[in-house]
Amino acid sequence: MIVGILKEIKAEENRVCMTPAGVEVMRQNGHTVLVEENAGTGSGFTNEQYTAAGAELIATAAEIFEKADMVMHVKEPLPAEYDLIRKDQIVFTYLHLAAAEELTHALIKSGSINIAYETIQKADGSLPLLTPMSEVAGRMAIQQGAKYLEMAQGGQGVLLGGVPGVEPGVVTVIGGGVVGTHAAKMACGLGAQVYLLDMSLDRLRYLSDVMPANCIPMMSSPATIRELVKKSDVVVGAVLIPGAKAPRLVTRDMLPTMKEGSVLVDVAIDQGGCFETSKATTHGDPTYVVDGVIHYCVANMPGAVAKTSAMALTNATLPYAVEIANKGWKKAMQENNEIKLGANVVNGKVTYKGVADAFDMEYTDIDALL
Repeated sequence: MIVGILKEIKAEENRVCMTPAGVEVMRQNGHTVLVEENAGTGSGFTNEQYTAAGAELIATAAEIFEKADMVMHVKEPLPAEYDLIRKDQIVFTYLHLAAAEELTHALIKSGSINIAYETIQKADGSLPLLTPMSEVAGRMAIQQGAKYLEMAQGGQGVLLGGVPGVEPGVVTVIGGGVVGTHAAKMACGLGAQVYLLDMSLDRLRYLSDVMPANCIPMMSSPATIRELVKKSDVVVGAVLIPGAKAPRLVTRDMLPTMKEGSVLVDVAIDQGGCFETSKATTHGDPTYVVDGVIHYCVANMPGAVAKTSAMALTNATLPYAVEIANKGWKKAMQENNEIKLGANVVNGKVTYKGVADAFDMEYTDIDALL
């Protein structure tokens, strides 16, 4: 198979979907790898490293779309790429379609095979290709929250860890999954008082066992969130419903009850955000203020630490990319249910229920196309 590695064109997105080490593995499996020139520069990987690994450098994205059987990205295709996607071409990337109606229509029109990193799912419910970026984003959420609490950044001037004789800051993390757990660990490590909310009692029991003493796992409810946001210095939104739009858990009417200069960090913004007042921002213009509360809603947080993120992402995606390339998409989905769950839009049909439900579209079970 001819596999194309595209340069990211989303604003301030420095990650690359495959490192030179990943290219070498694809080549060992007998595949041709086309890499767009300078695709890895932002992550610290040179063109020379890619050619040494066996890749063929290509000058333009258009040429890669024209030649490749499967194209890989980190972020979703942008409008400039919609018309380049060919019928029956495999697009393997983060798609987050439940929050992107225009892109969904474009992929339906293209007749392509669209496999989303974020909905590939193991039998235990875990999301192996979302996990590494969730780990990065969860840790970064606390770094950003701590930074924007500084008065120079418009915050209220609270040090999350406090100092001897001064109580620490309060962090509420909504969602006890991968993002939330990593955010809570970071906040606990800084010395903050941390409330970690989830709706699963089994998960809360587990978190009670493994988290530090300054982390208080609690059952999530609208009443609990309403009370905790009043005393929180940082609130992290870390709720994910795989492939579906995120629920709005912090509502507009809660904001006036919060401390002026407190910070909301919405890690669920890729799926539409879990705060009612959230709107996607960029690394160049990361925050805005509503009712005195700072909102940080950068849609590609791991892009700020591109080298770490690119290596972690390749570690996770490579086995799946190799399997799809070795077998073709149909056989890969027939033999691996995890890959089958990644099918979002195939041959003009919406094959992921969360996406169909988000836009009231017709849903087609992927088995009908296999």
